[in-house]
This record gives sequence, C-alpha cells and structure tokens, in this order.
Amino acid sequence: MSQMLPDDFADLECFAARWSLATERERYTARLASSMPELQELYDAALPRMADALDYLDQFDLEDLPEDARNLMRLFFSVVNASFPVESWKQPRVPDSGAAYLDLVDEPVI
Repeated sequence: MSQMLPDDFADLECFAARWSLATERERYTARLASSMPELQELYDAALPRMADALDYLDQFDLEDLPEDARNLMRLFFSVVNASFPVESWKQPRVPDSGAAYLDLVDEPVI
C-alpha cells in the first residue's frame, strides 16, 4: 500500500486508510462502526499532533492541497468527529438519541 500522509506524519499512517475519508457521512459511518478502544487509539495518537498538522497545512492554499496533505486534513476531520465520543459520551453514538439521524444534504468538497 502506498503512503497516504506527508512524511512528517508517518507515525499516523496506520490510521490513514481507515480515517482519511472525503465526506462527513463517511466519517460518521466509520465512527459508528468503531469500538471505543478504536476511537480512543485514533484520538490518543493524533490529538498531540494536531498543532503540527495545522502548521503543516497552513503552508498551502485549500484549493491547492497536495493529495497527502488533503488526506492529513481529512484524518484530522475524523479526529474531531471522534472527540465527542472519547471526551464526553464514552460511546460512538450520541446518547439518548434513539433512532435519530442527521444527514448533510450538501457539504463542501475538499
């Protein structure tokens, strides 16, 4: 398998294939399909690197992101998606939400 992330983020490469997802729907679906230990592992590995990732990504215009930088950005979108389950809910789903589901009709493509 080829490298998906910039060299400076090789320590996060093991998460890239599963979590560098293009849409919020894909990220949310992956979160719901994950166990809390899986979400915790992603969160624990990536959160300390978030400032480094933001600094790295800031050197590019959003419209001109190289593919590896785009994958890095998407990986961190997934970290944000995992943060509420890890920090607050202790479960992948929103507590007490029953069968409720929120689906984006439109979202930016990046």
